Amino acid sequence: MTDHHGAKLDFAKDMSYGDYLGLDALLDAQHPRSDAHDEMLFIIQHQTSELWMRLAIHELQTARNAISGGDLRPAFKMLARVARIFEQLNGAWDVLRTMTPSEYTTFRPSLGNSSGFQSNQYRMIEFLLGNRQVALKKVHEHKPEAHAVLEAELAQPSLYQVALSLLAQRLDVPDPAGEPSHSAWVPQPVIQDLWQQVYEHPRAHWELYELAEKLVDLEDYFRRWRFNHVTTVERIIGFKRGTGGTVGVAYLRKMLEVELFPELWHVRGAL
Repeated sequence: MTDHHGAKLDFAKDMSYGDYLGLDALLDAQHPRSDAHDEMLFIIQHQTSELWMRLAIHELQTARNAISGGDLRPAFKMLARVARIFEQLNGAWDVLRTMTPSEYTTFRPSLGNSSGFQSNQYRMIEFLLGNRQVALKKVHEHKPEAHAVLEAELAQPSLYQVALSLLAQRLDVPDPAGEPSHSAWVPQPVIQDLWQQVYEHPRAHWELYELAEKLVDLEDYFRRWRFNHVTTVERIIGFKRGTGGTVGVAYLRKMLEVELFPELWHVRGAL
């Protein structure tokens, strides 16, 4: 059956918009544990963030494969997309910040010990990007499948290590990336020197130059997301301890000091 504009109206035997997107399950996934009006905002903000992170992981894994194979043009688009995903995640904090401390306290006890600190997808993103604080895997031991995914990621080089291997290959020098790391990346002067060659002669190394800037752009948006996380938490709960047991704002501020691609930031002072 169609209307006079030709739009299909009968979906008894065909896939509809809601069917394709699985909207019944998606829109039935919000289950507030209190009668507080603002708990729905809190749940949806975090659920949508997890959906964006799922896409970020998909893009980062494929970008890593493309860089490993020297196919940089599609990798550039994927890295740019991840940067914009974090721009969307930044916007989500703006919505959450409409909630006041008084409103949050009405349902905070319902959270128990649950916390964004326990997000296995966020940890996966950090592991992919090279911030591999392996001790934090323990947070996910109660979810064997998620824990196994993180273990599998640690057996692979990070996105940055793959980029460094390509950098060395293109500059015809020994690969400084090393084996898949089980710890946070530690900056190395030799790597900064290699990036400096690229930045001092961009026309001779244009693809590496663009790769470097795509990585910097990604980390820029990621840092903004972390900063907005800190300010949102401080605005809503002040300096209380987090529901997951961390020291809250103090812990989040410490995370602001983490550099994912340190040599790309340090080289700027050497140019």
